[in-house]
Amino acid sequence: MTKPPRAARLLVAAVLAASLLAGCASHPAIEASRQLMASGNTDAAMQRLLEATQRSPDDIELRAAFHRQRDLASAQLLASADGARSSGREEEAEALYRRVQRFDEKNARAASGLAAIAADRRRNTLVSEGEAALAKDKPALAERNARTVLAEAPAHGGARALLRAVQERQAREEAKALAPKSPAPKPISLEFRDVALKAVFEVLARSSGINFVFDKDVRSDTKVTIFIRNSNVDEIVRLILATNQLESKQLNENSLLIYPKTAAKAKEHQEMVVRSFFLANGDAKQAQTMLKNVLKAKDMFIDERLGLVVIKDTPEVVKLAERLIESLDLAEPEVMLDLEVLEISRSQLYELGLDFPDQIGYGKITPDVVNKVTDTSGVTISQTTTFGGVLAPGNIDLRSRVGLTTFVANPGLLLNLKSNGGDSKLLANPRIRVKSHEKAKIHIGDKLPVFTTTATANVGVAASVSYIDVGLKLDVEPVVHMEDEVAIKVGLEVSSVVKEIAGPSNSTAYQIGTRSAATSLRLRNGETQVLAGLISNEERNSAAKLPGFGDVPLLGRLFASNKDSSNKTEIVLLITPRIMRNLTPPQRSDPALAAGTESNVGAPALRISPSAPRSLGVGMSRNAAPAPAAAAPTGDAGQPPAAPEAPADNTPGLPPPEALSPPDEIKVNAPPPFVNAGDPINPAPPAANPAPGAANESPPQ
Repeated sequence: MTKPPRAARLLVAAVLAASLLAGCASHPAIEASRQLMASGNTDAAMQRLLEATQRSPDDIELRAAFHRQRDLASAQLLASADGARSSGREEEAEALYRRVQRFDEKNARAASGLAAIAADRRRNTLVSEGEAALAKDKPALAERNARTVLAEAPAHGGARALLRAVQERQAREEAKALAPKSPAPKPISLEFRDVALKAVFEVLARSSGINFVFDKDVRSDTKVTIFIRNSNVDEIVRLILATNQLESKQLNENSLLIYPKTAAKAKEHQEMVVRSFFLANGDAKQAQTMLKNVLKAKDMFIDERLGLVVIKDTPEVVKLAERLIESLDLAEPEVMLDLEVLEISRSQLYELGLDFPDQIGYGKITPDVVNKVTDTSGVTISQTTTFGGVLAPGNIDLRSRVGLTTFVANPGLLLNLKSNGGDSKLLANPRIRVKSHEKAKIHIGDKLPVFTTTATANVGVAASVSYIDVGLKLDVEPVVHMEDEVAIKVGLEVSSVVKEIAGPSNSTAYQIGTRSAATSLRLRNGETQVLAGLISNEERNSAAKLPGFGDVPLLGRLFASNKDSSNKTEIVLLITPRIMRNLTPPQRSDPALAAGTESNVGAPALRISPSAPRSLGVGMSRNAAPAPAAAAPTGDAGQPPAAPEAPADNTPGLPPPEALSPPDEIKVNAPPPFVNAGDPINPAPPAANPAPGAANESPPQ
């Protein structure tokens, strides 16, 4: 193979150099954009590259430089924008996102960032409107705005604070409602025994102005017995409904629908609502289990991928579900474990003295053998010597001293002069962040391979390899408590290879020495605990002496070799927990939630306000009972009966109504007699001389 002429080589080199220089100088826009980028003018640099790529769309190098610089500039601007948005500087973040869109219109992160800023502003506006509504005594509007925001962003601090303020205000209003009011509302006293249900509701309708609409399946033969003084109408209505297996549905502010409390009627009349909950930290399956067990929720759907829980039930149940999910959807506590493992090892070896041979022999040894190679003229070409000194095989004749000699092993005498010492420290300082109730493992060391061979008939030998962990292994399991304390389960194991053991078929096994400790401790946040005491102290003293002479005091050291060795190892573990995030339960004015009854979850409690000066049992004998109503006499034909007079005392054992009722009390003793007990719309005219228990309604004075 012939080399090209020198002139041709120089020509090729010149062409290559010119092409490289042309490549470097072919895109001045790239160099200009780099200078602008270095000076901090990102927008101008990207604009310069964008214009250059638009002028030369087929230039691959220019397009690659543009995409590379665009990705770099976008990453820097987006990181700054995300930081500004998380710090609450929305205007600065919006400006940075729009700068990204100037040279990258389809950037998804910039578009999502702008959408998130718009959503944040809308939520902040709703929170501000809710705060203003709460200040104007409109808690319902404030609560609606707060729940709307929390449905989209469960961790919104302003919405949580607004909802907490609304709940505290509602709690104060409920407390005021239970307290005596001034002036007190007009109470109603009812004294009925075995009176038709619809008749009682008609009396309540006349006395309170509330409209009652009955379902067709409400039984007309239901009888009501009630003796109550100085109570509100709504409490009396709920009491009558609860004791007669009835339910109500509010049609407007002064109209109620009464229907039987059955599953079929509940499906027909009970209104249902649907609510979606997005969990930020909780598990959707746990939320589903909690709602089924606690609230007996009817229809639910979960999506574990999105952390979505959809529930369909009554408004009362959904409201309770919201409170329960709020208490479940909390971020798990996390702790940073600052670990420091120190292994201190110290060794000392001291060996001094004469090492005499262990044996002295008398026998025949092989002599040295010299092998020479000569040519035909007898001149030595090469010569090799095989040294003897090896015991000759066979037996010897002790009677003949020919060839016998005294011998010892080589060397015949050895002087030991050795003194070794060493100190070593192994320091590991890992820092690991762990969730509460989760396990973390740390391994600092090696993995020793161990080969295993398996012989199978008619197949052959198969080899496999497994690994043994040697070194420092640390297992921790922290549990973060509410009092800024951390309980930690610690397992520490330190292992090392002591020696190798040869096995069959050229296999090797390892003898491993281990030191381990396991404990549980509870530390405060930032408190350091030292775990020490894993000490291995090994001392060995040995001496090789010449029998007899080595035991002579003082002079015996001249005929002996002494060897002293010591190895000491100690392991120290320092552990410091630092709580990064603790459990923060939702703050409520009333931690106990009213959950209704077992059959009617979320229903308001059945209570009677203590508006009367006395309770219902005051002055009543144990066996006292109201007097039964006598038959109403019929008046003269064509003449309306005289207006009934209120009895002085309707119930034996009770004080007169004047003693319990305030002056403005509305007192109802019994309903007027009806021609048809099942049709309360057509009442019969009242009797002329009513007996005790007859109807009497006295208007407020």
